[in-house]
Amino acid sequence: MASTVWKGYLTFGLISVPVRLFVAARTERISFNQIHEKCGSRIKQQTWCPVCERVVERNELKKGFEVAKGRFVIIEDEDIKKIAPQSSEAMEILEFVRGADIDPIYFDSSYFMVPEDAGRKAYELLFQTMEKSGYSAIAKIAMHQREYTVVIRPHGHGLTLHTMFYPEEVRAVPEYGSSDNIQIRPQEVSLAEKLVEGLAAEFDPSKYHDEYQSQLSQLIEAKKEGLEVQSPAPKRLAPVIDLMQALQQSLGQMPQKKPASKVTTMEPDTAEQPRKKQRAKAAR
Repeated sequence: MASTVWKGYLTFGLISVPVRLFVAARTERISFNQIHEKCGSRIKQQTWCPVCERVVERNELKKGFEVAKGRFVIIEDEDIKKIAPQSSEAMEILEFVRGADIDPIYFDSSYFMVPEDAGRKAYELLFQTMEKSGYSAIAKIAMHQREYTVVIRPHGHGLTLHTMFYPEEVRAVPEYGSSDNIQIRPQEVSLAEKLVEGLAAEFDPSKYHDEYQSQLSQLIEAKKEGLEVQSPAPKRLAPVIDLMQALQQSLGQMPQKKPASKVTTMEPDTAEQPRKKQRAKAAR
């Protein structure tokens, strides 16, 4: 059973909906342990105090913030609870915006929002209203010792919540988007558009898989059996010199899409029948 990561109220106007949040997606990957090569044993991570020169147990640890070199202030869990904002228990919808207006670069983590029994009708009302109007909701929620701005949107048959990065958390890279003195010819754009159209398809996430993780699984199985793994020859890549030639070759290598089949129905030509009768009479 999925574990609840947040429990509280979603509020809009004078309506409060008791809800729970569940993680909607998380990274799945093969993890490795650190092994002592000499004896094949898994090593242990220990917390070491360089002043006392001994291993420190977990119950001896406290949270601390460095205010000067080597000087820390101790922060107790009770201190953190005292300053928790209202959004730690209730997230208020601040405004509604068009989903298309939100740049996906701000999205962080995703959660399913599930109503408690007492809030099912209000939850359904909000879901249907947002789905019909095309609006997403902006709210704030405090969890994991920070306050997030979140976007709530209809998805499937319920509401999903996405935590968002703040503008100051989105990095600026000076080299990004620099296209000075680059001239693109209309012919190149036309061929590139054909290439895009040839690769266009409906989005289906089930078509995509992590091949690297599959290869890791095969590697592990081979190692278990004492077999050697042969690595495939890497593809040789080089910067494109002749862009037009590369585009034309790319189009030539693309599989041809099957044209949509036309359904023809054999129906009698009612207009032709009287003409046949007239020609038959004339022949007599």
